[in-house]
Amino acid sequence: MYVMGELSEESWLLPIVGPFLLIACVLLLLQCLYFRCPKLGRWLLRNRSTERPSGEQVQPPVSEAPELEGVWQEPCPKVTCAEVEDFYKELHTPTDGAMVMKMLLHKLLVFVSKEVDHKGACLMLVNTGISLEIPPGAVILGRTERVSLVLVWDLLDSPELTDSQALISPVVYCGPHGISFKRPCTLTFKHCASNSMQVKAYLSDTHLLASKKWSAIKAKSRTKACVTRDECQIQLSHFSLYTCVLEACGKVEVRKWLQLAIFCSPLTTGQTHIQVRVYFLNNTPCALQWAIANEQPFTGSLCGPLQLFEFAGNTKSLLLVLKYISEGWENTDESSSQLVPFLHIWHGKCPFRSFCFKKKQESENEVLNPKLGEIIVTMHTYQSGLQDKYVEILRFHTSEKGSKFLTVPTPIRCNRIPRELFEQLQMLLEPSTVTGNNWKKLASQLGLCGTKIRYFSCQQSPAAATLEIFEERNGSLQELYGLMVSIERLDCAEVIKDYLSRTQVPSGTDGENTGLSDNCREDSNQKK
Repeated sequence: MYVMGELSEESWLLPIVGPFLLIACVLLLLQCLYFRCPKLGRWLLRNRSTERPSGEQVQPPVSEAPELEGVWQEPCPKVTCAEVEDFYKELHTPTDGAMVMKMLLHKLLVFVSKEVDHKGACLMLVNTGISLEIPPGAVILGRTERVSLVLVWDLLDSPELTDSQALISPVVYCGPHGISFKRPCTLTFKHCASNSMQVKAYLSDTHLLASKKWSAIKAKSRTKACVTRDECQIQLSHFSLYTCVLEACGKVEVRKWLQLAIFCSPLTTGQTHIQVRVYFLNNTPCALQWAIANEQPFTGSLCGPLQLFEFAGNTKSLLLVLKYISEGWENTDESSSQLVPFLHIWHGKCPFRSFCFKKKQESENEVLNPKLGEIIVTMHTYQSGLQDKYVEILRFHTSEKGSKFLTVPTPIRCNRIPRELFEQLQMLLEPSTVTGNNWKKLASQLGLCGTKIRYFSCQQSPAAATLEIFEERNGSLQELYGLMVSIERLDCAEVIKDYLSRTQVPSGTDGENTGLSDNCREDSNQKK
């Protein structure tokens, strides 16, 4: 009786504990199944998401996201701890100031590394527009720090962007991650936004090999970002990953500048086929260097001048249309036009399109055309439906003697004053003069009213704002030269003349070198 009584006292717990044990077993079984079969786990999550309230939005599965061509979608192979250690060891080994381009753990990186003491240092990636300045006193006296500046050419490390966001700068890593200094360091890199007010600096406070967690740098953050006309300067509190994103505010249209670069291999004697590749790159120095590096396996080189193109964020794709090919050659492709999807360019994937041409067969009775040793091609590019508004001409000429640029006799229209020239003119026009013929005189010549001029005087750089007004009117450098002569700023006119003489073809007369008309030269001489 005692034993039976004891059992009866414990048996009342079974109805309560039993369901909990059953639920725990089921959850444990599901967890095991999830790790053994990930597809089953994703199926359970999808079924579970269909049970949400109707008012709650459900994010689509990752597999349903549209894939971008040319982007590696598969995950990288797993790496060992020893490989990770070797990766960072090589990345932070001093390079004696030399820039290194190397594939490390499936990432194409361009980097420079240096030992820095209390005197400070400046690390620079040549021809990329990227630099890192470590001021004196940033490192404690008596200590040295190994510092690396890295340009990341792995597209998978870029931020995940929406259709209204555009990647406009490189992804830059300062290492070692998390290191801090007594004084803030300055990271500088280029961007290609048309309007700097729409640019936001982004930070991923992660290691280079970790999953990236990108977020905009806030105004009250310890890390300060300053965006200028075509540069982003970041005051670093500690080292990590950085980039810039173009974001639309409301219904304001956003645009960014592209550079269109034409590459092909040298034309050799007896060659019957030639392939031409046109890259659609962000207008930043590092993007062009990427294209040059990408062309090395094909022995391709630039065979024409870079063409600037203002790309609008209106979701319209880009068309590349073949307009002319020299006699004796023909297009091997079925179509004379190719399309580049909008997001491929907007998200900075550096796409390119290619045309292949071949020599026409000559009959036995016909004499071989001597011009077949060269090829001249003209192409137009514009966003879909905007061929009348945005038409750019890509023209190149290559022969068995090598490639050369074709000059156009008419004045070249410039969407933007080259940065070097812009800064020189800004410096000359900014100070006040006794005669008053500084930036205010130029603004008056451009037809700006007194209210606008007074508004410009409150800006950080009135001269820069005035020059940007000239840019918006799509004037040529020759026209700008004439304006400087008209307001008797011969120093500015001489700077423009010197720039044109250095960028035009060196052969020929003085007029051909400078691109200035005889009237402009006579006016300049009379003023002198």
